[in-house]
Amino acid sequence: MTMKKWILVCAAIVAGAAVTPKIFSPAETASAQEKMPPPSREAIQYSYAPIVKKAAPAVVNVYVRSRVRTFDSPFANDPFFRHFFGDAFGRPSERVLSSLGSGVIVNREGLVVTNTHVIKGGSDAAIRVALADKREFDAKVIAQDDKADIAVLKIEGGDGNFPYLQFDDSDSLEVGDLVLAIGNPFGVGQTVTSGIVSALSRSEIGQSDSQVFIQTDAAINPGNSGGALVDMSGRLVGINTMIYSQSGGSVGIGFAIPSNLVRVYAESAEKGRKVEKPWLGAKIEAMTRDFAEGLGLDRVSGAVVTRLYDNGPGADAGLQAGDVITHVDGVEVVDARAVYYRLMTKGIGRTAKLTVIRNKKPVDIEMPLVAAPKPGKGDAKNLSGNHPLDGARISNILPSVADEYNLDQTDGVVVTSVRDGSLAQQFGFQPGDVIVAIGKKKIANVDEADQALETRQQLWQISVKRGNRVLQLQVPG
Repeated sequence: MTMKKWILVCAAIVAGAAVTPKIFSPAETASAQEKMPPPSREAIQYSYAPIVKKAAPAVVNVYVRSRVRTFDSPFANDPFFRHFFGDAFGRPSERVLSSLGSGVIVNREGLVVTNTHVIKGGSDAAIRVALADKREFDAKVIAQDDKADIAVLKIEGGDGNFPYLQFDDSDSLEVGDLVLAIGNPFGVGQTVTSGIVSALSRSEIGQSDSQVFIQTDAAINPGNSGGALVDMSGRLVGINTMIYSQSGGSVGIGFAIPSNLVRVYAESAEKGRKVEKPWLGAKIEAMTRDFAEGLGLDRVSGAVVTRLYDNGPGADAGLQAGDVITHVDGVEVVDARAVYYRLMTKGIGRTAKLTVIRNKKPVDIEMPLVAAPKPGKGDAKNLSGNHPLDGARISNILPSVADEYNLDQTDGVVVTSVRDGSLAQQFGFQPGDVIVAIGKKKIANVDEADQALETRQQLWQISVKRGNRVLQLQVPG
């Protein structure tokens, strides 16, 4: 049988002219692939250097030194106790922690975006940023969101004329696009790595219900957190935040927070506002095979509306239980987190178009984006006193609160914040924890919780629901 000819077409641009295609035999093809020299001197000089020169001056090293109060406990060796409370419990002591990460300057006045886990340390933390030109400045935290893992710093001092990166539209990224990661891996100094966007809209790994991630194979290592992911125009498309690794080093799977979400936090902090998440007024869950079969759908994609709250924006706009949200403003959403991400980046005061599948047919719904109603004066309380919940803020579980913390229940009270350095923090309480009982008394609202904590107990017994688990806290009074 006659072997078919192999054709190799080499297209290159040399001095503005295209190279004429040439036909090679199989032997010539293999030889050419192995030994072909660069077509021109100009081709040898292709480099990312111009992009790096533009972007690198705005990427900073972030140094944090913090004093952390810890406690020694006679229960420290108990596995269950350690699982719930960690190592910090018992007799008070103090130690100094140092951490190192990266950040990105995003305006001329010295606004820096980074990850919350980079600047962890609370009010006692001393934060310094070091620029690529070796200048160093103190910085203060002006906004942070633990769930979104985004923090905004303000450089103190300087001439108000810092190098900065402009945001690019992360929605314009496509799988296969070239990107550069700039940061300070392992504390060795500013480093640049290159790669491609290997996936978009990764949502399975985040803590917040509005987190999606850009996945890249550009090498990202410890210390890169908070650093820049830039495109080929030298603009910011993401903040590097985590890696997938079993060894602690890069294995080619890194994740970055999209710039469109980071921009929301940066602009809000710059204006002195807190970021508010648009309220859907509904509970939505990721599509599963069981949901799809039950609804007669052939695709396991989208977010299913499982509950609607009366007088919420979703119900008022015409959303119905059983609807499957498939698109927001024409952009496909694969699960519930992708829906919340789209609403979050759109922002309060605007209108979103939801495309849903209802009775196997697409329906468009226009929904105004509004903030969740704030708890009333008696719906939330700051707890203080000689008890394990000192320093926690609790709230009644209103529909908007249940939506924010993804809760399925209305009984009990939910912890909405924990003051740094407080007893509640030392005992391991977290925002989203639901206090269902104190002692033998079931808790229905914040007043009952406050009253149950007024009398000092010889043994505090507190039942806490965290996710799908109920944890029992027992602490001597």
